[in-house]
Amino acid sequence: MNKRVHDMVMLLLGAFIFALAVNLFVIPNDFGEGGVTGISIILYYLLKWSPALVGIILNGILLIIGYKLLDKKTTGYTIIAVAFNSLFLYLTKNWQIASDEPVINAIFAGLFAGVGIGLIIRVGGTTAGTTILARLANKYWDWNISYALLFFDLIVAGLSAFVIGIEKMMFTFVILYIGTKAMEFIIEGLNPKKAVTIISAHYDSIAVRVTEIMDRGVTVLRGYGYYTGEEKEVLYIVISKQEVSMLKKIVRAEDKNAFVTIHDVRDVFGEGFIDISK
Repeated sequence: MNKRVHDMVMLLLGAFIFALAVNLFVIPNDFGEGGVTGISIILYYLLKWSPALVGIILNGILLIIGYKLLDKKTTGYTIIAVAFNSLFLYLTKNWQIASDEPVINAIFAGLFAGVGIGLIIRVGGTTAGTTILARLANKYWDWNISYALLFFDLIVAGLSAFVIGIEKMMFTFVILYIGTKAMEFIIEGLNPKKAVTIISAHYDSIAVRVTEIMDRGVTVLRGYGYYTGEEKEVLYIVISKQEVSMLKKIVRAEDKNAFVTIHDVRDVFGEGFIDISK
């Protein structure tokens, strides 16, 4: 129950922040957007149709088309997010902010949009539109959600040049890029992980110190050098970004000739990290 309440709060907060991005920064500066929101904004510029009304109609159509490809939880959360996003777009349509600097407005439009969508996606929902396509690309082809969304949004943003002009379209690309980075930050969290492989003749002492000092698990893999045929033990360790410095000190103290590679890790599930069932 507590998790469900938390999810609802995040959905409403994300929908509200995204609505602010559109009404405070995008529309007042004649910028474009990606996806269904971008289409609804173009129609607003051309025909003065309400973005809230157009958005809920187009997203409703996409939900009907795509609901069978999404699980029940995602579909339910998406309906809530879309409904409240349209409501907040309507309620905040007359809100204003005193800023006539297009660069600053583009930056904040991207930040607000990215944070808003990120909060919705983080708890398992979508804002429909191209976000549905992005989640499907992630589900079936393992695309990064943030960059899949950027790909689909850029298509719509590029077409908006015929309405808002080349300069505003370039600002729109800036908005989408900033939004993608902000969304990625929200979805993946504040604590990115690193996967470290270590090849050393002193692998045992390194493993002991990592276990004792850092309280991290160590996996020992068996391998051999292709050229020499010499058998080697390879240590595999997953740590937080903040722990990299400590691990380097341990390795340096035990074996200055150790071979070490460090890789970025997007998702880590298992003991000591995130329960894969959540």
